[in-house]
Amino acid sequence: MSISIPEITLNDGLTLPVIGLGTYSLNGNAGANAITSAIDAGYRLIDTAYNYENEGTVGEAVRRSSIPREELRITSKLPGRYQAYDKAVTTIQESLYRANLDYYDLYLIHWPNPKQDKYVEAWQALLDAKKSGLIRSIGVCNFLPEHIERLEKETGTKPSINQIELHPFFNQEQQRIWHEENNITIESWSPLARASAVLPNETLGKIADSHNKTISQVILRWHYQLGAISIPKSSSPERQLENISIFDFSLTETEMSMIAELTRPDGRINNQDPATYEEF
Repeated sequence: MSISIPEITLNDGLTLPVIGLGTYSLNGNAGANAITSAIDAGYRLIDTAYNYENEGTVGEAVRRSSIPREELRITSKLPGRYQAYDKAVTTIQESLYRANLDYYDLYLIHWPNPKQDKYVEAWQALLDAKKSGLIRSIGVCNFLPEHIERLEKETGTKPSINQIELHPFFNQEQQRIWHEENNITIESWSPLARASAVLPNETLGKIADSHNKTISQVILRWHYQLGAISIPKSSSPERQLENISIFDFSLTETEMSMIAELTRPDGRINNQDPATYEEF
């Protein structure tokens, strides 16, 4: 059984499915099998990163799959330690060699690391890699509006996407409004938050029961109705299928509001504030 997932068109014309597969910690043969099973279920967007050390696993899953490469959307990300322009150029090439791919559909700067102040030259490297055909679309992760405004001011190009922490306990309302006004698509990492937090939540449980759906399905439907792309991670074929079986019901405005009220000022999972947090 394969499910067809709706698509979003980015500001540069690339289309992406509204749900993809997160692959953090999916490594080696078991990881390749898990990713292949997701592609068989209907996933076409696969999210990896240089720092996940599994670009090769993702590439192997792409080769094992019966789905043509051009129908897939593969994302990877540039780590903070390689944001200097020359290092970024080389790292993008290395990313492709690791995956044994000719191009990435989407390549992102993983964190702005503002104290290092190299994210603009990293962005220039992504722009040049796009011009040379190594990347189809370029974006960022964890960037705040001021970081994105600087990219556009200094290079003339804004990202197609910003992948940010977004889940019911940290719903990023102001960020979402800003992105919508600036025509930048949001992609949600850790879209399901932590199981230990969401599974006992009474509000989510009641909504799930009323639709005869799981809490995970309700949360992923919430992301979809917000206009955000979500990338839940799962190695279980059953859970993978469950996570994309969300297009046969809708949340009401009241239910969307109930979920919105779950957000907290300290809702981040690991307290990673992009204004100060750095990752290398």
